Amino acid sequence: MLLLYFLYRGFGSRAYWSSLAQRLGFLPRSFRQTGPGAIWLHAVSVGEILSSIEFLKRLRHQFPRTRLFVSSSTLAGRAMAAEKLAGLTDGTFYAPADYVCAVRRVLRTLQPSLVLIAETEIWPNLFRETKRIGAGLAIVNGRISDRAFPRYRSFAWFFREVLPAADCILTQDDSMRARYLALGAAAERTRTAGNFKYDFEARPATPDSPVLALVARLRPEKVWIAASTMPPATPDDVEEDDAVLSAFHDLATRHPGLLLILVPRKPERFDAAAKKLTAAGVPYLRRSELTAASAFTLPGVLLLDSIGELSGLFGAADVVFVGGTLAERGGHNILEPALFGVPVIVGPHMENFQSIADEFRDAGASVEIASSRELAPAVDRLLASPETAQEIGRHARACAEARRGASSRALGLARDLYSRHLPAYRPALPWFWLAWALSRIWIWGGRRRQARGLAHRRELDVPVISVGNLTMGGTGKTPCVLELAAELKRESHQPGVLTRGHGRLSPEKHIIAPPGAAIRTELTGDEPQLFIRSGLAPVGIGAARFEAGEALERQFGVDVLLLDDGFQHVQLARTVDVVLIDALNPFGGGWAFPVGRLREPLGSLARADVILMTRSEFTDLAAAIEHQVRRWNRHAPVFRTSIHAQAWTEQASGTRHPVESPPFRHPAAFCGLGNPESFRRTLEQLGVRLADWLEFGDHHRYTPRELERIRWQAQSMGADALITTTKDAVNLCEGCQDLVSPLRLYWLEVTLVIEREADFLREIEQRLGEKKGALLRSQAGHGIHRGRAPRRHEGRE
Repeated sequence: MLLLYFLYRGFGSRAYWSSLAQRLGFLPRSFRQTGPGAIWLHAVSVGEILSSIEFLKRLRHQFPRTRLFVSSSTLAGRAMAAEKLAGLTDGTFYAPADYVCAVRRVLRTLQPSLVLIAETEIWPNLFRETKRIGAGLAIVNGRISDRAFPRYRSFAWFFREVLPAADCILTQDDSMRARYLALGAAAERTRTAGNFKYDFEARPATPDSPVLALVARLRPEKVWIAASTMPPATPDDVEEDDAVLSAFHDLATRHPGLLLILVPRKPERFDAAAKKLTAAGVPYLRRSELTAASAFTLPGVLLLDSIGELSGLFGAADVVFVGGTLAERGGHNILEPALFGVPVIVGPHMENFQSIADEFRDAGASVEIASSRELAPAVDRLLASPETAQEIGRHARACAEARRGASSRALGLARDLYSRHLPAYRPALPWFWLAWALSRIWIWGGRRRQARGLAHRRELDVPVISVGNLTMGGTGKTPCVLELAAELKRESHQPGVLTRGHGRLSPEKHIIAPPGAAIRTELTGDEPQLFIRSGLAPVGIGAARFEAGEALERQFGVDVLLLDDGFQHVQLARTVDVVLIDALNPFGGGWAFPVGRLREPLGSLARADVILMTRSEFTDLAAAIEHQVRRWNRHAPVFRTSIHAQAWTEQASGTRHPVESPPFRHPAAFCGLGNPESFRRTLEQLGVRLADWLEFGDHHRYTPRELERIRWQAQSMGADALITTTKDAVNLCEGCQDLVSPLRLYWLEVTLVIEREADFLREIEQRLGEKKGALLRSQAGHGIHRGRAPRRHEGRE
């Protein structure tokens, strides 16, 4: 049935064919997110798009680092979104058909933390799948029209299973709240918040508007706008274009300088309106055919056959008739012309905006007519009496401005939901079920390894600070270890670093390297190489971290050890467990490997003593991450960190250039990181305009052939240099600069900055002090006053 519907729509409008991929859930590749946090607003058509603009602006201001996407169901709505929301959102698309496969496809692509539905749309699969992944869901600016409500009410048994999925429903007025409650919405989560359309910003058309240029050239005595005119709802109903043209004939004799701007509601009615004007013999111009030299005389009609231009023209009008009110269509919004202080004429059908109509009537802020016969006299009275028109316009503006604030209330809701929801995304079926079974085995194996490690745990004589994480891939452990080593040295400690040395080729069981030692990268691995080259501390490299720690104590007299990537290495006792959470992808999809990227379940966070949220400068998810952390760990303090760029270092010469004055204009970037998105975001933050972007696997070692290929591709894209990361710089082969010549190669030097750093260091020092106190008590108990305490070797036997 759906395919037949698509065929029917496609043959009716060829433009519909291009929307089918997105309606089935296939979004552009550029929309794909690498972690959760996006916000998705669905607004069905033109009216919802326009009324949501102010709300979207506030969302953008509140969430400056969050990807914002808007969907629409109609061709006109999608075109309007692309035009009006350019630069405000990160993408607009056609909403998926409400089938599970299509909805899940979109959710996996966008990974939204929050899904917002504007006004009326109630899609059961979208609601259900949004809540299944753990994202926030809300209806904002909610309304159900008079025409739709009886149909909806007959399916109340169905909606009672759907509407309670919403975390909150904000309705336009109390009558709309009553309708949602009648359909089964949860009373405690449904409240009145006002109408977005009250928050419309009355912005006149820009001075370069062709329509305003025409008005200035014609200098009409009066301007009448007939806005959003509609066809009849039933055979014996009013055709509003006919009613407007009849009134114009009557008015033209009394107002020879009258300009009527006729604006049909729907684009498909533009041609029909033009035919009516031709048949009536009325001088007219189409906006689409308007040029600077267009010949035109008054009285006459400008047919505004464009979308999205009307709201800026209300300021040029002397009176406005709002369509959809003479025909039985339930009316249209009267707030936009009211905010310009223009008197508004409406017919008897304002059911869709009844509370607004009642308020305007009571305040004398509008003119109501009972039939099309009263239209010409009503317009005539207002045109003939400017004082009366201005008075009604002042009342209209006061009524409209008194009810503003709906966007702010919806923004408060969005902020609250965003701070409490962190969704978990799972892969598509059937791979998910196989991966889920494998993840159970992974978790079981991990628990067994942990039990064995705890049974054979050993403790060094000096305090050990473990720096680790829960997820696979990079979370910023290496910069954190380097920052801790630097801070400990500043506090007069003698730190050492313990690291496994991922991918090292040395046959030795472990390597003990003094600060700044010259050792080849393939013997140590890339991350140990960074520790060694920093010159901050001696480094012990090897899988047997206890033996490497003993060697560092013996050879260098270290008084504190930093255990790199140590959260799962429970064989070695630690004084402090510092756990890093990457704010860009905090919990690896929320599932254990291979469904997601968790090394162990989230419940393991209970073992953490201190939690560092890395890359927090790139996302607005910090509050949501902390909310999730508190489910598993209520005692560990949480600190946020950010990456600060220090300098561009030239690979060949070692020359350092300030980040504010890079020695290139249009570079190509490449990297092999656990989370390459962090490098990309850093470059965006620095304003670097990339010619090309290449990603490789984590810990990738670059061969001469690869570097030549990188150079060739960068040159073909017009790059004037190559840039990479500190970690990638140590994985480059010898002679790398010659291989990429004539391009120059630079790497970005960065450092970790910890918010509330003094509090963080105080927490570390306190735990180090407790460890030293325990050692002294142990020495006193054994009668030892100098030298080392006896070492415990649990499980060694």
